Amino acid sequence: MPGQENLQAGSLQHQPESVIQSSSSGKISLSPETQTEQNTSRANHVQNGNKSWHIAANNSELSAAGFYSPIKRIDTPAILASHEHSQSAPGYSELRRHSSRTRGIHWAPLNIGLERRMQTFVVLCHTLTIAIFLTFFFFACAIPVFWPLLLPYLVYISLFSSSATSGTLSGRSDFMRSLPIWSLYASYFPACLHRSEALLPTRKYIFGYHPHGIISHGAFAAFATEALGFSRLFPGITNTLLTLDSNFRIPFYREYALAMGLASVSRESCENLLSKGGADGEGMGRAITIVIGGARESLDALPHSLRLVLKCRKGFIKLAIRTGADLVPVLAFGENDLYEQVRSDQHPVIHKFQMLIKHTMGFTIPLFHARGVFNYDVGLMPYRRPLNIVVGRPIQVVQQRDRDKIDETYIDDLHDKYIRELRRLWEQYKDVFAKDRISEIEIVA
Repeated sequence: MPGQENLQAGSLQHQPESVIQSSSSGKISLSPETQTEQNTSRANHVQNGNKSWHIAANNSELSAAGFYSPIKRIDTPAILASHEHSQSAPGYSELRRHSSRTRGIHWAPLNIGLERRMQTFVVLCHTLTIAIFLTFFFFACAIPVFWPLLLPYLVYISLFSSSATSGTLSGRSDFMRSLPIWSLYASYFPACLHRSEALLPTRKYIFGYHPHGIISHGAFAAFATEALGFSRLFPGITNTLLTLDSNFRIPFYREYALAMGLASVSRESCENLLSKGGADGEGMGRAITIVIGGARESLDALPHSLRLVLKCRKGFIKLAIRTGADLVPVLAFGENDLYEQVRSDQHPVIHKFQMLIKHTMGFTIPLFHARGVFNYDVGLMPYRRPLNIVVGRPIQVVQQRDRDKIDETYIDDLHDKYIRELRRLWEQYKDVFAKDRISEIEIVA
């Protein structure tokens, strides 16, 4: 398959070792706890008109695919061969029928290893990060002795702070980004970052992450931490994951986000990040990661499908032209599989309400669920399903500083190239990382 040798030259994988067992014959098999979890969490019934699909994974699928192994470089031909074997294994159809009939809540066994427990704890904390920091804040507000400190702090972050938009990355902490807990976070799914080709540290880049998913776990693991080895795959590149500007008005959480290297997704922030600092003081060697689909795309985050809100989104293209940053498409296989949510086409009233919230408040509220801490069927924890984040080939951009003179034809041309590269990534790796898909990639407005 063209280009796969380059992909594998820079692939890093994080998987938990505690969930595998070695038999005397040398074969690798999943532990009973993992088998139970994978069978229950991956068994879904998807309805569309008069058609239905029963999607499940047999006990040998993940072990045959080699997803659970120590951290190592990947050999792409081996991945292809192992994936081809998975759905042809004996008993696959029987397991699918059995899984679709399963009822009730499946509770996690008590004899789970410490590493698995720690992975779950770290992901739980990340999922509830904003709630945790707000709890600390309100607790501090209840103690009068803290009021002389909290009042000027709130005034500062609300009116005067520009750390999230200045582009200086003054609050960024490489120590925080490299903590061992993030390896536990990445191993939960497990997550893996793949590189199509090396990026020159003498250029600047805009990474476009797709799809948004519900919480964008893959974007955080790959671009806000060193758990997947971004700095080793792309040496000399300083990448900044962007999020809503309103997140930097949340007390205490703001400091955490800045330490993790996050910044505002506002236009001012993007232009400052790509025009300051770097090797030449003008942004060379810097990159930003934008989740292009945003809140609107999260409402289309359905398992085993890929619907991207991209057709009319050209603001990031104009930003690339103004700053001279090359465009780098990123496709995260498995991001949409981490949660189930209410389908908008089956509940139009709920969908209209969600869109109303988005237009008035800038964010939306998907009605989603996945697994819990102690069960595999109900809760806000993501499923343990593989995340494969593939970084595509860079699309070179010629800088045009004058906003009023940017050629619309050039914008459309770059937009078309960007979509073609995304489609290439999908076509090249869908049979490797999206075997359970029920539809092909779809680009919508």
